[in-house]
Amino acid sequence: MNDSEDIEIAEARPARPIRGYWWLAWGVLIAFLLLQYAGLIRAQAGQVSHGPAPDFSLQLYSGESWRLADQRGKVVLIDFWASWCGPCRKEAVLLETLWQDYRERGVIFVGVAYSDTETAARAFLTEYGITYPNGPDLGTLISQAYGIKGVPEKFLIDKIGQIRAVLIGPISETEIRRQIELLLAEPAR
Repeated sequence: MNDSEDIEIAEARPARPIRGYWWLAWGVLIAFLLLQYAGLIRAQAGQVSHGPAPDFSLQLYSGESWRLADQRGKVVLIDFWASWCGPCRKEAVLLETLWQDYRERGVIFVGVAYSDTETAARAFLTEYGITYPNGPDLGTLISQAYGIKGVPEKFLIDKIGQIRAVLIGPISETEIRRQIELLLAEPAR
């Protein structure tokens, strides 16, 4: 076969209509970029660190329902944790101790299990003797509302439902007690 025969064969092929596919490819690309942009904007919104605490309902591992809005008039500590999180394991006993110390003084603790299996989360709660309310963050909707970056993270909510402190990573007993005492000393307004 010589070069002229190759040219003839190439010329003999029918042209493919690619215009329709071209616009479809551009449409898919533009849709993909718009979705990426929306995700980037949401990620840059960042963590909620002050202002009204996003309300949420939680189906507890005990089978009961729990809702943040029902806790008005009390100080609330929301703990985002996971059984696979080493620092969460290190502070589990401290959080239970703090719960026992403050529960009669109008402080509510609630644990939100982040990206965990029910079996592992329940085993964690049993292993560390956690008695304050806990439930799974199904679909990570609660953690998205609070803009958490990882676990452990704690949000302290005052008596009128405002976020007053965000504690990222393992906590010290001194710091958490100081924060809780400050919120307890404030009037309910």
